[in-house]
Amino acid sequence: QVQLVESGGGLVQVGGSLRLSCAASGILGSINTMGWYRQAPGKRRELVATIIKGGITNYADSVKGRFTISGDNAKNTVYLQMNSLKPEDAAVYYCTVVTLWGQNYWGQGTQVTVSS
Repeated sequence: QVQLVESGGGLVQVGGSLRLSCAASGILGSINTMGWYRQAPGKRRELVATIIKGGITNYADSVKGRFTISGDNAKNTVYLQMNSLKPEDAAVYYCTVVTLWGQNYWGQGTQVTVSS
C-alpha cells in the first residue's frame, strides 16, 4: 500500500520558518521525482518545488530564494525548508511522487498557516 506521510505544517508568523517532510513507502518501482504543491482556498493547486533523482530542482518563482527542497533517496523522503514566510504562502501543502513508470502519487496534505 502506497503511503506518503507528510509532517511539519503548522502556524507560523510572517517571516518565520517551517520545514515540511514527506516520507514515501510502498511504492513499486524507482522514484523519479518528488515535490510539493500547494492549494490555497479558492485557488488552483500550484507547483511549489520539485526535485529529480540526481538532485535537479525546480521552484515556483514565488518561492525562489526562500524555499529549499531536498531529498533523501535512501529514505524516499523529501523535505521543504520554508523561510521568510509570507501570508500568501498559507495553503495546504501536498507531497507528490512520480515514478520512472509515470505513476503519480499524492499525500493527504499538511496545512501551513501564516499569521501577520
